[in-house]
Formats: sequence, structure tokens, C-alpha cells
Amino acid sequence: MSLLLDGTTQDLLFRAARTANTFTTDPVTDGQLKAVYDLIKYGPTEMNGQPLRIVLVRSPEARERLLEHMDDGNKTKTSAAPLVAIMAADTNFHHELHRTFPHAPTARDKFDRHEALRVGSARLNAALQVGYFIVGVRAAGLAAGPMVGFDADGINQTFFPDGEHQVLAVVNVGKPGANAWFGRGPRLDYDDVVTTA
Repeated sequence: MSLLLDGTTQDLLFRAARTANTFTTDPVTDGQLKAVYDLIKYGPTEMNGQPLRIVLVRSPEARERLLEHMDDGNKTKTSAAPLVAIMAADTNFHHELHRTFPHAPTARDKFDRHEALRVGSARLNAALQVGYFIVGVRAAGLAAGPMVGFDADGINQTFFPDGEHQVLAVVNVGKPGANAWFGRGPRLDYDDVVTTA
């Protein structure tokens, strides 16, 4: 088995991929989202903690509640997307470490003792998983429109009143529609980003 993706696949996932701003009306099925999850669940996280939690906003009532908290520039595309996913960090992810990290039975202890460490780990690692989700959506033949323009406190109070989850992003998902892509923004060069110590 080759570990190198061919150029076409690399283009699909990265070079030719863009954030979608419009979508067709074709529905996104639970089966399609399960296929995406079955890919992305293998992405690495600290201590295999897997803190990402996803709420699929399917009902019109839930969509309206979400739209109340989206920035004005994101409301129209969020209202028209065939599927919207709220991506959140479970700040009590450590309760599942007995399942996800079973060879270290005391792993939960440090997170029980240190709330700031636990919340920081949850947010960082769930953010990594959001990135995996976007690439997974592309790999499944769909387009993703990730957004962070929203009232996070409002979304948390509306969708996560238990206080154990914190929204990180909202992602529109579907097949790209007409004029879905903005022009490609400039990227920093290797030498702008990478140094050697």
C-alpha cells in the first residue's frame, strides 16, 4: 500500500478545495455524514480523547434558533444550506477515557484535578477534529462552509445549556451551488512559515 496520495486526490482535499458559500438543494443524508465521521474518527487527538461533539441542525425550528446567533453575513448561506453542523468541544471528554484510552486507567485523574487543562485540551483537540471534519466532507464528495462568525455564548446557551460543551465552529455542508467559490486567497510561502532550530 502506498502512503502517498495521488495528485488528483491531493487537489480534491487541499489545492483545488475551497470554502463553499452556496449549495444546491440536494439533501445531505445521515449515511453521508456517517461516512464522513467514519473517516475522521481516526484523526489523532491528545490521549485519543476525541472531544469533538457535532449537532446536525435538521429541523426548521433548530435552524431558526441557530440563525438568531449567526452574524449577519452568515445568515443567508446558513439558512439555505442543506445541512448545518454545530461543532463543539465536550469539556468533560475525559469521562470517556476509560473507553478511548483504556491502557492508562488513571489518565482521567489529571483532568479531574485541573479544569483549565481539561478545557484547554478539549478546545484544542476538538479544533483539530473540526479540521479533519472539513477534509472528510471533501473526501466524501461534498463541500464545507466553515464559519466562526456567530455569538458563541448564544449558541452555547441555546444548544448546550448543560454548560459542558463549547461551540467552536458552524459548518454548512452540501453539494456546491452556483458561484459557490470566492477567489483563492493568497497563501504564505514555506519560508514565511517554517524555520529550523
